[in-house]
Amino acid sequence: MSLKKHGSCLCGAVKLSVNLENASVDACHCSMCRQWGGAPLFSVHCSEPVKFTAGQPVFYDSSEWAQRGFCGTCGTHLLYRLKNGKFDSVSVGVLEGDTDWVFDLQVYIDEKPKYYCFANETKTMTGAEVEALFN
Repeated sequence: MSLKKHGSCLCGAVKLSVNLENASVDACHCSMCRQWGGAPLFSVHCSEPVKFTAGQPVFYDSSEWAQRGFCGTCGTHLLYRLKNGKFDSVSVGVLEGDTDWVFDLQVYIDEKPKYYCFANETKTMTGAEVEALFN
């Protein structure tokens, strides 16, 4: 099953198109994601690089290996990507339409603060397990 989705930032200056392998949503609890958005980042993994159909996001090099893309006008958080071009993850909230999203993975679970907890049963991965996948 392949899903083609479209989305945009809050002000509409940046529009994007993505291909997804499935409707799986994950939450990243790492300290950078929580600092960036004030909460976990809920995102979907793209099966190929994001295509920008209008405007271009601003990219911030958040680490030696990754970037975060956001709208330079309204500040909407659009995506997280590895600099090597092998992984793009888009904020699920910027995508249009009703999809039967399935929340099924939480990453950097070892960095999740104690003040919140999701009721969903999901697979969980520590930061070390996630980083081992990309090395």
